[in-house]
Amino acid sequence: MPRPTRHVFVCSQQRPPGHPRGSCAAKGASALLQAFWAELQKRQAYDHVAITYSGCMGPCEGGPNVLVYPEAVLYQGIKTEDVTEIFDSHLEQGQVVERLQADKSIW
Repeated sequence: MPRPTRHVFVCSQQRPPGHPRGSCAAKGASALLQAFWAELQKRQAYDHVAITYSGCMGPCEGGPNVLVYPEAVLYQGIKTEDVTEIFDSHLEQGQVVERLQADKSIW
């Protein structure tokens, strides 16, 4: 497998219901992760994109969180409908999707 150009981490942290920090899993992270994997497969982008689930990234209140390296861009409140745009703009063209990017004061 070649080294990917970009690596996407999807927070899949689970916490008990009612936990004060909440969790990305409770906000739809599993469906989001599946959407990223499906888009990866559809595009056959295995040679330049890697998708990995992760634990907590910190700013839980804005989740689900998606982190893209090597640029270290944090996206927050991502929905499955946003996956295609992130692929088209950021993962394939290198253009950050600013409307989905976490506020600079957070990340």
